[in-house]
Amino acid sequence: MKYIETFREGMHVSDVYLCKTKQIALTKNGKEYGSVILQDKTGTIDGKIWDLGSPGIGEFSAMDYIYIDADVTMFQGSFQLNIKRLRKADEDEYYPGDYLPVSSKDINAMHRELTQYITTIRNEHLRKLAASYFVNDQAFIKVFCGHSAAKSVHHGFVGGLLEHTLSVVKMCDYFSKQYPALNRDLLLTAAMFHDIGKTKELSAFPENDYTDEGQLIGHIMIGAQMAQTRIAQIPGFPKKLENELVHCILAHHGELEYGSPKKPALIEALALNLADNADAKLETMTEILKGAGDNNGWLGFNRFMDSNVRKTSEF
Repeated sequence: MKYIETFREGMHVSDVYLCKTKQIALTKNGKEYGSVILQDKTGTIDGKIWDLGSPGIGEFSAMDYIYIDADVTMFQGSFQLNIKRLRKADEDEYYPGDYLPVSSKDINAMHRELTQYITTIRNEHLRKLAASYFVNDQAFIKVFCGHSAAKSVHHGFVGGLLEHTLSVVKMCDYFSKQYPALNRDLLLTAAMFHDIGKTKELSAFPENDYTDEGQLIGHIMIGAQMAQTRIAQIPGFPKKLENELVHCILAHHGELEYGSPKKPALIEALALNLADNADAKLETMTEILKGAGDNNGWLGFNRFMDSNVRKTSEF
């Protein structure tokens, strides 16, 4: 099959893709058109069906595998599909494994590296807490390692939550070496726990969409609750330490307008916010540039970066 990451402007595509979302919208002239997001294991792409009334456009729904005939165009710096024909695919026309985006890094190796950091946590209570989830809880480990870190913005692929968490832990470990005021044990534990709520905020692949719990409560509060639930099972866990860890989780988005119930009041919470934001922003930019293919010019305004962006010149 032709994978989305290989698409280039002017290419014609006739193949099967997973329809992640489907919306019906209106043009400025009041004519209905279809807007879809298609996915395979290499990424996603926006598609438009300008002639919904065409006999070549069959019935389909979101989360269907669909066979399309389409042309690859460029719109505001990103590739887009102009879909001419479409039908639901037969089961023998696709293999579901081709449609789940997966981390380019070894998931088992990343998990081993994460658990190695746990062995370096000197505080017995924090070490037990981290191990209770990331070493001993096999059901949680399976979900965590197979989960995404976001629906679409960054690390939106199988293993994405693990990849993001490990990156944040590594940055926090670096911070702890550069700034002695940081409590390394607290900071690393908070880094491991900061996004565990996403295992309940987002559904598993292929849906990878917000759950009712995610919509109503959000991953920050869910993660704090998950930490406190497990802390209650560890005898003698200091209440002050529990409050400091929970604060780091609650404040890791940094600002109230970004979803944090609290702004950082501890230096560890500040360091976690900086590490989380840095990894999220750099991965977002990486994915934007990757999606641009061979386009080395300005890519247009990107709402996630709040800026017009382009690739760095090659010398």
